[in-house]
Parts: sequence; C-alpha cells; structure tokens
Amino acid sequence: MPGDQIRVGQGFDVHPFSDDPARPLVLGGVTFPEGPGLAGHSDADVVAHAVTDALLGAAGLGDIGQHFPDTDPAWVGADSLDLLGRAVAEVRAAGWEPQNVDCTVVLERPKLAPHRAAMCERLTVAVGAPVTIKGKRAEGLGALGRAEGVACLAVALVTGARP
Repeated sequence: MPGDQIRVGQGFDVHPFSDDPARPLVLGGVTFPEGPGLAGHSDADVVAHAVTDALLGAAGLGDIGQHFPDTDPAWVGADSLDLLGRAVAEVRAAGWEPQNVDCTVVLERPKLAPHRAAMCERLTVAVGAPVTIKGKRAEGLGALGRAEGVACLAVALVTGARP
C-alpha cells in the first residue's frame, strides 16, 4: 500500500544447558524429550526470545529485557511463547504488522529436524505470520561447539503505515 513502511529487526539469544536434570528443554515453544534443559529466568526458550527481540527491534520498541526483565520475579519460569504473544501485541499497538521471521538455531544436540515443523507452527501462531527455522552446528568451535548451550539468531520483517 502507498505510505507503508518496511522495517527489519534482528534478535539473538543464548543460554547454557542447566545442571538441573528435571528442567525441560523448550525450543520454539516445543518441549523436547531430549535434555537437558537450558538455564534461565523464564523457560529459557532461546528461539522464542530471539524472535521476541527481532520483532521488538523492528518496531523500535527496545528488547526483551526492557519488557520482561530477569530481575522481576513475575517472570520466573514464564512461558516464553506467552512473552512473545505479549510482545507481538505491543508491536501491533505501535502500528506495525509482522510479515515473517526467519531463525537460525545453533546447537550440537539435540537434532532440530524431528521438531522443526512443530516449532514453526507454534511460533507462526504466536506471531501471526510465517516463522521459519534452520538448524546449524558450531562444528566443535567454542562453547556451542562443545555442546554447552544453544543460541538463536532471528530476523523479522514488519510493515506499517507510519508518518
């Protein structure tokens, strides 16, 4: 439409694996039967966190830490898809509409392929626009290559009629 603007935002998150054997691994809103889970204030879903940051950044609304700080006890154990849904509502309230999000998840284990479709579906519903996911290995380099945690990079496109 005439007058529509296009904005791009990027997001990044990384969490180490937790020492708590009871902590579930949640990625893209999907609980993996393989563990261990990731350490963090909320459910530590690095994929949902990166998507949240990408969308907030595209809309010029800051980052996940400004909206849901890890110093606030209200967010202990929070479902990151719920946080993403709240962020999407703020993005829309600011006059922006998500168009798509693309994610790259960096991890050695577990394999994403068996869960990718479910992850994309859960995130697409939360965002209200297509979300795609690619899995990459760090090939033995650094902490991620030693399977010490999981990272995610996300890029989001939003449009809006802004003055």
